[in-house]
Amino acid sequence: MKKAVKMALALLIIAVLTVLITYATLPYLNYIFGALILFIIFRPLYHFLIRRLKIRKQFAALLIIIISIFVVLVPLYFLLNTIIDEIEQLLVNQASILASIEAGGHFLTDSLLRLNIPINIFQAKIEEKAMELASQAVNYTSLFIVESIQNLSHQSIGLLIMYFLLYYLFTEEDSDFMRQVSVAVPFNEENTATLLDEFRKIVRTTLIASGAVALVQGGILTIVFVIFNIQGAFLWGFIAAILSFLPVVGAPFIWVPATIVQFFQKDYTAAIAILAAGIFISVIDNFLRPIIQKRVGEIHPFLSLLGVVIGVSLFGLLGIVIGPLLLSYFVLTVQMFSREYLSGKE
Repeated sequence: MKKAVKMALALLIIAVLTVLITYATLPYLNYIFGALILFIIFRPLYHFLIRRLKIRKQFAALLIIIISIFVVLVPLYFLLNTIIDEIEQLLVNQASILASIEAGGHFLTDSLLRLNIPINIFQAKIEEKAMELASQAVNYTSLFIVESIQNLSHQSIGLLIMYFLLYYLFTEEDSDFMRQVSVAVPFNEENTATLLDEFRKIVRTTLIASGAVALVQGGILTIVFVIFNIQGAFLWGFIAAILSFLPVVGAPFIWVPATIVQFFQKDYTAAIAILAAGIFISVIDNFLRPIIQKRVGEIHPFLSLLGVVIGVSLFGLLGIVIGPLLLSYFVLTVQMFSREYLSGKE
């Protein structure tokens, strides 16, 4: 009985400490996941450096950190700066943008009236709703991205935590501490290995398969928008790239309205070009994504869609990877628990 009480107290202390540590690290959870994602991405390069080139672990880890800064953070910094400038321009010219949309609404209602479609009752409501939605879209897009780059002190601490953790993930990969962490996982060795493989698969699928498609789609739309002098070209290309991670919505959420707006503004050349680019990137999506997924792995579309929606709402842009990962882990752990503890198999 005495031993049982001590065990209960020990479990209580562990539970309380776990809650406190989780609460304390919650603001920096994105950066912890970021370190894990970078670890999976650069792990093959790290092994190449220490095994083939015989570089010391500590120096190889520092080299990987420097490479990741130039490959990930520096381009992201310049991209965000460009997007911020475009948001400022959009906010300055918000009135002209809304005027263009209002003109498009008038054009649509006039066209329907010419076809003898009675819409006089709803005309004012349609135009009012279109203006309201357009205004909300501009404001929401601006706030979402501006809020993502605010609080620089918090981000600086987060980046330090991320790279500090990344350094030790590499240098302590085969240490006793990492083996103890593996032992703490409440599944057998086979299922623990499956969890790690699932993490690698989802990171590679999301960043390589979906990431390559997103880069192509966002890049093509940005180029077309720049050619035809459409305001916020980099911003809309960036949003299209993010939306392309969603299996159902995708980049058409950007290029279809853009085509309609240019048509309403009677810029038919731009409308046709955007439409052609949109159809082209949709074909690329249907052709390129399955080929890459066959090589690096595939996530069920429902898990991917729901995971991205949940992940982005909780973790911001990193939720594109974290959301599908958490949902896949949930399904996987339920299957493992059922197989390991309910079926009677060890």
